[in-house]
Amino acid sequence: MVDAEDQVIVGLEVHCQLDTKSKLFCGCSTDYRSDGPNTHVCPICLGLPGAMPALNKRAIEYAMKVAKALNCEILEESEFSRKNYFYPDLDKAYQITQYDKPLAEGGYVEIESDEGGERKIRLTRIHVEEDPGRLVHMGNVERGKYSLVDYNRAGIPLIEIVSEPDMRSPKEARKFLNKLRATLEYLNVFDSEKEGSIRVDANISIKGNERVEVKNITSYKGVEKALTFEVTRQKNLIRRGQKIERETRHYLEARGVTQAGRSKEQENDYRYFPEPDLRPLRVKSWLDGIVLPELPDARRERFIVQYGCSLNHARTLTGELKLANFFEKVVASDKSGLSPLASTWIADTLIGELNYRDMSLDKVEPAAITGLVLLLKAGTITDKSGIEVLRVLLDQRFKNESAETADAIVKRLNLAKTAGDSGAITMAIEEAINENPKALDDYRSGKAGALNFLVGQVMKKTRGKADPAELNRMLTEALKNKEA
Repeated sequence: MVDAEDQVIVGLEVHCQLDTKSKLFCGCSTDYRSDGPNTHVCPICLGLPGAMPALNKRAIEYAMKVAKALNCEILEESEFSRKNYFYPDLDKAYQITQYDKPLAEGGYVEIESDEGGERKIRLTRIHVEEDPGRLVHMGNVERGKYSLVDYNRAGIPLIEIVSEPDMRSPKEARKFLNKLRATLEYLNVFDSEKEGSIRVDANISIKGNERVEVKNITSYKGVEKALTFEVTRQKNLIRRGQKIERETRHYLEARGVTQAGRSKEQENDYRYFPEPDLRPLRVKSWLDGIVLPELPDARRERFIVQYGCSLNHARTLTGELKLANFFEKVVASDKSGLSPLASTWIADTLIGELNYRDMSLDKVEPAAITGLVLLLKAGTITDKSGIEVLRVLLDQRFKNESAETADAIVKRLNLAKTAGDSGAITMAIEEAINENPKALDDYRSGKAGALNFLVGQVMKKTRGKADPAELNRMLTEALKNKEA
């Protein structure tokens, strides 16, 4: 249990770009990375005098879809306001956003808590707003000579999802973000591959002390790292008897630290007032027409029931839409109880090997994994040989070579499981015992680890082709004969 004085309190403000074709208040393209800087702009998204915004209906429908999926209440009437402040990337010197009348309120996201079990992270609100432009820093972001402004991003539709301070660790904050990202991907309203498609402001405090806001964290790992640093910094201040000041800090990802920024504005500094060029939104009647797809939690439960996945494997497989679809393609023609074994190999082994190579799942053909798991299921190869086959497959795809089938690799490398009565295994057992007399003495002394050591030596000699269960039986029998 964590002492009350050391309790970490975290709330997040998550800005997500909606994956629409055009901007929130004009017809300019949202593909702000193509065609060079300041090419996807017009008088409306630049805020030129006399330009009148026209609301993108698709963006509001996407926002409502998210609100419905996150169990929020759509308000009878919402309203856009002007948030006034000056910053170089804000072309109009105000941002069109929602203030005291957001699109939706309440709701929650369920995550796995640090203590185990489910924790409900309550949501305060979801509101719609426009993205500002972006600064392009020339050289080091802290000591660069100058910065350039690109307004291509100005006006891209954003939703801001504000949570209650219900998270109790940086790890829980990352789980919340992962669950939120998965939900947005399942809804098909968000492209996580786009740079800057999600940005996070985190409010963090140690119970009984002032909170600190950490701004503009742009990666999921960055959230956990930034908050971990901030927890350590704040606890060190408390131990030294110093006061934690309420402030805004910025996360410097390259150094893994937070740095003091400007003092935090109060709400009245923004001088909010209703946007005079946009009418109030009354869209609750649209809600019945918003149809949700199968969401991560429902798919997780289906994987457990339909495919016999364990809870942990089902949680991993459904935590990313691409991975869930990949698994279902692997087991699509399953006629022999392949699914539980496939879930283990994909959730544990395949993901680990991909992460090691920093390789995308897109490069892997589901049929190749189906072939591998069928060989494992039939007992044609051992688990160790299966890992070797998988590594060959991935290395071929990583180099953009034509990948062999699993069966072809097994035949080419002679990885098929050796029969239990093979003289090769008997010879390997005899060699392993003779080469390791200390292990034999340890076995005779009752040390259980000696048997596992000798099993490993035999597996090396047989290149992992011996059946583990049969090998244990044969090795135990050979050791008993040595005792006699």
